[in-house]
Amino acid sequence: KKISDVLEKSAPKAGVPADLQNLLSQHFGENHSVIELEELKLSDTCFLPANDLTHSFSSYLKEICPKWAKLRKNHKEKKSVVMLVICSSALRSLELIKSMTAFKGDCKVLKLFAKHIKIKEQINMLEKGVFHIGVGTPGRVKALVEQDGLCLNSTKYMILDWNWRDQKLRRMMDIPEIKKETIDLLEMCIIKLCREGSVKLGLF
Repeated sequence: KKISDVLEKSAPKAGVPADLQNLLSQHFGENHSVIELEELKLSDTCFLPANDLTHSFSSYLKEICPKWAKLRKNHKEKKSVVMLVICSSALRSLELIKSMTAFKGDCKVLKLFAKHIKIKEQINMLEKGVFHIGVGTPGRVKALVEQDGLCLNSTKYMILDWNWRDQKLRRMMDIPEIKKETIDLLEMCIIKLCREGSVKLGLF
């Protein structure tokens, strides 16, 4: 059965923290020890309220981040963003950037995907300017962190574009490559930051 056949017949169901927890357990279950798995567990306190499918992107961000104006004003660090939004493609990143207009005000948003943008350009921009929100694909974000172009010390929110479906009705975690890159990014640094309490995860 193709995934799109299954999805076509099933009503959309909003993602919840347990979905991500289960995904991580399945992914790491085979080759991690019990102790390692414990270190990759995220408690419910690591999560922001999930989108119940009634929200626009701006209204969702307003709900989970009511003090945005203050956070935005206080953010002065280069090479970093306060909010990181992870989605499945460059095209979807552009859609999300457009649809957060009501929320973002005059803050600076940086596109963090590979299509038509060289990684060196993104590293230069991050070094020179102050950006508040980064929107992009997990592969490019991971590469930027690995190359020390993006530092996550100031990041407070990481939003996964969890419920959206592409033309084939696949969500980001239904696409093997995107799923793997997202999990790699989470394992590399995000889970640790969530467990320390500095980053909160949101499922949009």
